[in-house]
Amino acid sequence: MRLTTFLLAGLSVAALAFPLAVAAESVAQPPIVGGCHGIYFKDAAARLDYDKAHIGDLTKLFADSDESSLKRHPLNALYRGDLRYADQLGDLFSDAATEGDYQAARMDLYRLGCINRDLLSPVDQIAYDVFKWQTDIALRGASPELRALTDVRPIDQFNGIQTQYPDIASGQGAAPFNTLVDYENNIKRNRQYAAQIDVAIARFKEGLASGVVQPKLIVERVIEQLDGQIKAGFDASPFAMPVAHFPDAVPAAERARLTAETKASVTDAIIPAYLRLRDFLKNDYLPHARDGVGLVAMKGGPKLYTYLIEANTTLPLTADEVHATGLSEVARIRTEMEKIMLQVGFKGTLAKFFVHLRDDPQFQPKSAQWLHDRYVEIGAKINKRIPEQFSTIPKTPIEIRPEPAFREKTAAGGEYNGGTPDGSRPGVFYYNTYDLPSRTTKGMETLFLHEAIPGHHFQISLAQENAALPNFMRFGGNTAYVEGWALYAESLWHDLGMETDPYQRFGGLDDEMLRAMRLVVDSGIHAQGWTREQAIKYMLDNSSMGKTDATAEVERYIAYPAQALAYKTGQMTILRLKAKAKAALGDKFDVHKFHAQVLMTGALPLAVLETKIDAWIKAGGA
Repeated sequence: MRLTTFLLAGLSVAALAFPLAVAAESVAQPPIVGGCHGIYFKDAAARLDYDKAHIGDLTKLFADSDESSLKRHPLNALYRGDLRYADQLGDLFSDAATEGDYQAARMDLYRLGCINRDLLSPVDQIAYDVFKWQTDIALRGASPELRALTDVRPIDQFNGIQTQYPDIASGQGAAPFNTLVDYENNIKRNRQYAAQIDVAIARFKEGLASGVVQPKLIVERVIEQLDGQIKAGFDASPFAMPVAHFPDAVPAAERARLTAETKASVTDAIIPAYLRLRDFLKNDYLPHARDGVGLVAMKGGPKLYTYLIEANTTLPLTADEVHATGLSEVARIRTEMEKIMLQVGFKGTLAKFFVHLRDDPQFQPKSAQWLHDRYVEIGAKINKRIPEQFSTIPKTPIEIRPEPAFREKTAAGGEYNGGTPDGSRPGVFYYNTYDLPSRTTKGMETLFLHEAIPGHHFQISLAQENAALPNFMRFGGNTAYVEGWALYAESLWHDLGMETDPYQRFGGLDDEMLRAMRLVVDSGIHAQGWTREQAIKYMLDNSSMGKTDATAEVERYIAYPAQALAYKTGQMTILRLKAKAKAALGDKFDVHKFHAQVLMTGALPLAVLETKIDAWIKAGGA
């Protein structure tokens, strides 16, 4: 079905109301060449003249689409440091919200189809292709068929708003707390947040009626999170942090009022909403939740998983293809692990070596402060070697912090939150100190390479700082590129002088093994009916990760289907393109230029990235 036909369904040409800056010659006779916006042209030359005059429509489309998206999703603006909608949380769960996204995507694709791609510059062609792919996949995800499978499951323990919003309101996250207005905006958002919890309850009820429900495991984890936040009350919660220390710009005469109103927004609105959600999930929803943890056990789940694979990997892969690739990579990495085991002189099987690495006290962090100091040392060591690989360094600073206590139990071993382009908020590398004896030190260097430098911090910051890109490329992205780059960054360990200790090199292999196992386990859970316990055992059998980490990983895949597939898929693509470029360019290959080609146009769908690298190779790697 042609997009223009589909997108115009139910819309009159007049209702589109697009400005026609250059009038094309219309004729009363049957048209020879069809156009957009209800215009027809007498011949191909007239259409070409029109197309040339409207090349600038691409920039306007990008700007209009971005602004519309920020209005619908004001938290995205907040994360950018754009405070125009800072007093709004946005409509998170309603039919109107998802229908708004759906209709916006339809209109964006229609307008894009009216622009002649062949007349664009190479950079604008890349932007065109990225926008088309992203809008098309968003349109499919916002279709009524898939919304019936996703909207009615609005919260889980990994992605739920109850895990994200407390950080925003804590004074340590995206929202600024520098002025009186910042504090008043926070109070407004708090009350809107409480109202959104009630909308989430309504969506869960729809799922009960339609038979599309979360696994019992997810529901139990959300209940645990809510219990913890309810128990904390106000004083021990992240919501109290901003009023514990006011900046000088907030008048002293206003502080008592702001404290009282902030507290009331939590005790009178948020906590009662938490109680309503907790009681509903525990008493009404949990008894009807499903036992099977994978999408294969959910009504409509297999179709949703197929979509999620493509949305996350940016490639039309099947679950069977993903599973087979994972098994192959696991076997390859095991061979590399055995070489390290022999190098350090360990006598025994690889399985026993895994146990040795988990249990030997020499691989356990000495303290939370020791972890912090060691990560600072690792960062300093990497920074000295960065100019050997990269010609452009982010201006955005990076900080190293422990994972906040309210989310550390279910968080990964490390993660990154991006800063703002103007430097007002730094990028942050978080390391996890929860259940410290269960954590090991051998993967510290590769974790920093992935989450911080030159991984997420470089990729996200360089894109945001590139004002020449349209906003959807500066601030948007896709998981396969973003996580694929970060995993590729781990592969630069040798070039950056890291992992010279064999145990740190084993840690690098262990982390790569984790991403390979994700292909096997995620597809096993959601396409083959694997149980939680089966998945945990597979991860323990093939790596030295502790049971706490393996359990958190598996429960993450259960809550966030297909996202974990993106890492290895993206990394393998970037490595393949690098090898292709080296083979084709020979002595002309410059790693600085290759990294610039990969990084400096934002997070591209993998097929678009390959097209770009192929063009660079054809141009001689200049």
